[in-house]
Parts: sequence; structure tokens; C-alpha cells
Amino acid sequence: MTVLGTSFAIVFAKHVYGGLGNNIFNPAMVGYVLLLISFPLEMTTWLPPQELAANPVGFIETIAIIFTGAASDPTTVDSLKQGVDGFTMATPLDHVKTELAQGYRIPEAESAAIITGLSGVGWQWVNLGFLAGGLVLLFKRIIGWQIPIAVLLGMGLVSLPLFFANSDHYLFPMFHGFAGATMLGAFFIATDPVTASTTPKGRWIFGLGIGVITVLIRTFGGYPDAIAFAVLLMNMTVPMIDYYTKPRVYGHKANKGHGTKKGHDEKVHVIKAKGAN
Repeated sequence: MTVLGTSFAIVFAKHVYGGLGNNIFNPAMVGYVLLLISFPLEMTTWLPPQELAANPVGFIETIAIIFTGAASDPTTVDSLKQGVDGFTMATPLDHVKTELAQGYRIPEAESAAIITGLSGVGWQWVNLGFLAGGLVLLFKRIIGWQIPIAVLLGMGLVSLPLFFANSDHYLFPMFHGFAGATMLGAFFIATDPVTASTTPKGRWIFGLGIGVITVLIRTFGGYPDAIAFAVLLMNMTVPMIDYYTKPRVYGHKANKGHGTKKGHDEKVHVIKAKGAN
């Protein structure tokens, strides 16, 4: 699966379009979505957090299981052999979506042991870690601040009214912000310089679109996270966004002709006149 996803991302999402710098879609998200659609069971199988696991798998056991298929603790091996339901559990977003589909309310879904703190056991710390890394990128000016802020703002603009309208069926914005791949998507995926919008206004539109689509899919769609789908959908709109949000060239006046031949001739005449002087 790893080889298939990586190969598809490199060949079809990057090199088919001309290689690095020419691809339209984010290659990482293309590979991830391919695997998510093709292998839904394997891609939605998660180990339980250490705090909730009856027989937590340690670091040495994890390495041994990956490379040899065996572990030093026979109890751990027995629990692994019980099958998927014996050692996996849903993510917080998937748990809430499943509970709502079964007729439960948000407060009832959040009473589960997997839900704690800002979102869920472990997930809040993962997102806080990505947030800290994103702030470092902003401080070093590796990425711009418009897209990450726009993504989080877009999520809040949709999730907050929904929560106030019916808190029994819609999640609080803070839960959306610290669950799933929110911070990873906002700071490390959406800010890809090749596939994101490059104009000042376009970055805001691009980021807001990702945030809005993410919450809509999480709330009304079939996938619990949706960051990857939101990024790919907005990648398709980048050429149009950049075209209509192109900043005015310095020293040029806006005109209905959008750069007529007369304006071009006048510019050339001025340059020649300056050269003559």
C-alpha cells in the first residue's frame, strides 16, 4: 500500500503534469485519497491510545511485530491475533459521526472514554504539536500566514453557527480544530507553494474554501476527516482564483481593455524616450 500510494503520487500527480513545480494537485493528498478509497478498511484501522489499551504494545514489541511478526510478550501477541476489533478503535471524529448516525446526541457521544480534552485522547497533543511546528514555519517566514489563518477561520465560520443552531448534533469549533488532520492540513498541506494560490487575495479564498469544505464533509459527508478532499477540491480552483485575483501591475492604470495595444505602445514609447535621453 505504501509503495502503491507513493508511486501513484509521484508518477500521476507530479510527473504527468511536467514534474516538480508544474503539478496542479498536492501529490501527498492524491496518494492518500487513492489509498483511502481503494483500501478503506486498512486506512481506517487505528491502534487504541495507550491509556485505553488493555495490553498496550511497547516500543520494542512494536518494532518486533513490524519486522518479525512476533513479540516478546505472548499476551500482546494473543490480543493482536484476535482480529481488527480486538485492537483497534475509531478516531474521535469517526466515533462522533458513528454515534450521531445511530441516533445519539453530541453530549452522549462525547461521554466516551476516547473523547477527552480539546478533542480526543492523544489527538489534541498531535494537533498542538503540528500547531507549534506551523508557528515555527511562520516565524521563519517559510510559509505565509494567510492560508493557515484562512483555513481555521473558514472552519469556524461554518462550525460555529451550526453549533449554536443545534449543539446536540453539531460539534464545537474547538473540537474540529484539534481533531483529525486539521493543524497538519492548515500549516503543512494547504501551504504547498506549488498547488496553492499565489495571489494575496487568492490565498484567503483558497484557505477559506478548504476550511468550509472540510467542515461540510465532516458534518454532512461520508468521511470523518475530509482535509485531503478539501485540499484537492480547492486545488482545482487555483487557476481560476489566481486569474481573477491577479494584483494590478505597479505603475499601470486599470482599463477596460485589460492591457490594450495603445497602452503597450505608450509604454514602449516612454522607454525609448528615456533611453534616448
